[in-house]
Amino acid sequence: MSRLEFWLGQVAPYPQIPTGEEIESAWVTLPNSSYDPAVGRRLYGDYLEQLVLAERLGYDGVVVEEHHQSAYGTMPAPNLMAAAAVARTERIRVAVVGNSLPLQANPLRAAEEIAMLDVLSGGRIVAGLVRGTGMDYYSSPANPAWSLDRFWEGHDLIVRAWAEAGPFAWQGDHFHLPFVNPWPRPLQQPHPPVWLPGTGAVEMIERAAERRYPFMMVLAAHWFVKAAFDRYRQAAEECGYQAAPEQLACAVPVYVGSSEEAAHREARPHVEWLFRTGLKVPAYHWFPPGYMTKESFAQMLGTKAEYEMKDHWELTYDELVEQRYVIVGSRETVIERLTELSDDLGAGIVVGAGGHIGSMPHEQTVEGMQRMAEEVFPAFRG
Repeated sequence: MSRLEFWLGQVAPYPQIPTGEEIESAWVTLPNSSYDPAVGRRLYGDYLEQLVLAERLGYDGVVVEEHHQSAYGTMPAPNLMAAAAVARTERIRVAVVGNSLPLQANPLRAAEEIAMLDVLSGGRIVAGLVRGTGMDYYSSPANPAWSLDRFWEGHDLIVRAWAEAGPFAWQGDHFHLPFVNPWPRPLQQPHPPVWLPGTGAVEMIERAAERRYPFMMVLAAHWFVKAAFDRYRQAAEECGYQAAPEQLACAVPVYVGSSEEAAHREARPHVEWLFRTGLKVPAYHWFPPGYMTKESFAQMLGTKAEYEMKDHWELTYDELVEQRYVIVGSRETVIERLTELSDDLGAGIVVGAGGHIGSMPHEQTVEGMQRMAEEVFPAFRG
């Protein structure tokens, strides 16, 4: 059994919406008249309390994620939630999986805000730079066809701005800045750790391996995560090194109950909300024209056909459990499933470890986090 790092994931969902059967999508077109700011205020308080509790329970880190125009995640500005978490904690690392670079007019704003968070936190920030989901491009003037190139140029600009003293000029294909000279500079030098999240796109996996960045695979079946991690390891070997477990992160909802029966009874409605309502996204929202490269699009279609893959909202609860989209069970079952992640997949980081899932109430989330910390963490530490 290998050591695992456990990170609490937080997307701040808003569950008080019609079911997936009643709506076209929980993203983009869901009328925001369904949102009650008074309820949202209470939910933000609960979600922030969970982030703070993670430090007291001994989690290795917390992750806050960026999403737009969505009930799945009401955190369009994750740096704000990270700042709130940083102010209420002292030791725990905080990963901002956001700052969607192609959607921003000037990537230096992200460089400045992450650097400011890093200084405020005493060097506890992880920069999870993202391209943004396809759905995000329906609420932005950014063109999805050039978003990949724009992402990498924004990434290169930010990393150089962190690591190199300014001022210097930047003349790229997408950004033109006569003076790059951000204040403050990050406390961690040459820059905060960078993670790259993804859903299995070949080019993102390979580019992460080339830069030796941890790659975080998001909400996928066990076999699909394995294929992505194998590709990362292969790309690492082609770059002349052997990938380490801490470079492979798996974002998977985990719930541990007092017994096998209790775990499934308690988790089932909230897992179903997450996948069948929160992730109800039609393909024409998920993949706007030009968003995917020809290689990745062909691979996705071929894989779906070969393995008869269903969309998230079409999966039954039993399928989600059997295919390891989620890990639910007693202490013994959860430890066994997490051991598969470490020993079979080679993962070293689990994001979503016992935290909030879909429509789960705050009190139930807290109980799950406590059981996770007390009954599961010790098996992967020491």
